[in-house]
Amino acid sequence: MKQKTYMCIDMKSFYASVECVERGINPMEGCLVVADESRGEGTICLAVSPKMKALGVKNRCRLFEIPKNLKYIIAPPRMRKYIDYAAEIYSLYLNFISKEDIYVYSIDESFLDVTEYLQLYGKTPGEFAKMLIEEVASKIGVPSTAGIGSNLYLAKIALDITAKRSPDRIGQLDEDEFKRTLWDHRPLTDFWGIARGTANRLAKYGIYTMRGIAECPERILYKEFGINAELMIDHAFGRESCTMRDIKNYSPKNRSVSSSQILFEDYSREKAAVVLEEMTRATALELMKRRLIARRVSVGVGYSSAQNEPTGGSVKLPNATSVFEYILPYVMKIYQKTTVRGVPIRRLSLSFESLSDECAEGYDFFTDPEEAAKLKRLGQTTLEIQTKFGKNSLFTATDLQEGATQLERNKLIGGHAGGE
Repeated sequence: MKQKTYMCIDMKSFYASVECVERGINPMEGCLVVADESRGEGTICLAVSPKMKALGVKNRCRLFEIPKNLKYIIAPPRMRKYIDYAAEIYSLYLNFISKEDIYVYSIDESFLDVTEYLQLYGKTPGEFAKMLIEEVASKIGVPSTAGIGSNLYLAKIALDITAKRSPDRIGQLDEDEFKRTLWDHRPLTDFWGIARGTANRLAKYGIYTMRGIAECPERILYKEFGINAELMIDHAFGRESCTMRDIKNYSPKNRSVSSSQILFEDYSREKAAVVLEEMTRATALELMKRRLIARRVSVGVGYSSAQNEPTGGSVKLPNATSVFEYILPYVMKIYQKTTVRGVPIRRLSLSFESLSDECAEGYDFFTDPEEAAKLKRLGQTTLEIQTKFGKNSLFTATDLQEGATQLERNKLIGGHAGGE
């Protein structure tokens, strides 16, 4: 079987680089952060330019954490602009590679299966990656890095770890090179798929490196991590069975429609309930838009104080539905029952689960079918008006209450300002 060659290409400090390009500044030399300054000095910087990082400013820092002696530009986020740039970059890839061989991992990162293109273009993997990086830089102005691997996992690790050490910002790994150069790399959290909690659980067994995972008796790993140990062991040896075709053909067994918010400030329990009602209405409309119904709803609450653990719960609805009026009482019941009183709230999450097609909808004898049909027509009419004239063209009295956020969030893209 022919060995595969994958690439993972990432735009460096994407949002900040775009803002530099828009201002005629070299993204590698400009001092710029992307942040909504109107939210105060505690706002998180969505991106920090490479130059700022070189000066010691951490990514995702808060404005007040940036040293006062540094001179830099604060650019308000413009999500529409970043989406446009991402679309241009994808279009550029299509000049060289078929869409079947491209998987967009995030707005600034993509996987490419270049196996069949190396001979076509007469280039080595390194030369092909360099060509794409230079194309993006010359045509769009945004700098990028690339990882090359004999499987998707190694391409990602080559990007995240190896490329950072390379002058040309290109890293390359196969299984042997992975074991030779990264088996003893620390910390483990640098590796894709190993979060801090996983690293802490491994540390209980004196495991701090990929070599440690590879040499650990498998029974210990399976006892600690269950079925997830299988993937962890494969990755410790640089193995990955998933292919681009597998990703393209993947269909999740369980679906959900979710919504979450980090509130602009600390909210009281009563004030946060207003936002949760708005979220329930908006998410129910999203269900209706997708022609789905939910049988279960979950609520999560995060607090301003680190001393309070998140709370929440879930409940099975008596009837699978997308009707807001039928779902809201159960959402509020979970919220009132599980939320800690007297502690400021900063995060809310809501999830509709156990989804099925709306054609499977049915109600019990206690539900008035005429009322259900009327409420569904109201929801569909709301969707039609908002689709045609914008989400803020039709809203409820709840959206005008103190602390309500929906009218403002309707102007955002991905939770951030869309910009001009």
